[in-house]
Amino acid sequence: MARLRYDGMQKTLHWLIALLIVAAFILALYLDDLPLSPLKFKLYSYHKWLGISVLILACIRLGYRKAKGTPDPLASQPRWQRALAAAVHHSLYLLMIVLPLVGWAMSSAKGIPVVLYGVLPLPNWVPVNHDLGETLETAHVVLAWVLAAVVGLHVAGALKHHVIDRDETLRRMLPGKH
Repeated sequence: MARLRYDGMQKTLHWLIALLIVAAFILALYLDDLPLSPLKFKLYSYHKWLGISVLILACIRLGYRKAKGTPDPLASQPRWQRALAAAVHHSLYLLMIVLPLVGWAMSSAKGIPVVLYGVLPLPNWVPVNHDLGETLETAHVVLAWVLAAVVGLHVAGALKHHVIDRDETLRRMLPGKH
């Protein structure tokens, strides 16, 4: 029998990752306008923590998804919508992994340590190289905006299903039992 809903772990990972992504994005926008200061360095550390947390949780989520599967798409959903939803989901997973890795590589290339949660120094995995660091910074910013756009598509799709189609798509991922 096909599952109709996501389980508690899937919902928890979904909403926790969503919260972390929104927090990292808002923090990045705020950091952009801050003058260089000890506060800015501290907030950059928090931004890195959020990004690496997204990376870790996305990997856990992918493993859990592989082990447990996901509910089947609703039978009423047209094939093109299922294909679009799959493309958006694949893009989200790809970006949740690539964006933090590019940020980490950027820090490594700039010679800036990444110390997870202030206690766990992560290895620099690319050599210090200013030009590479600048290129990776540009890539990180572009990918962040791509992620924002894909998240926007994801949210718009969920709201379309909830408000216009009045189907179970959104309710299947909301916390609690519906």
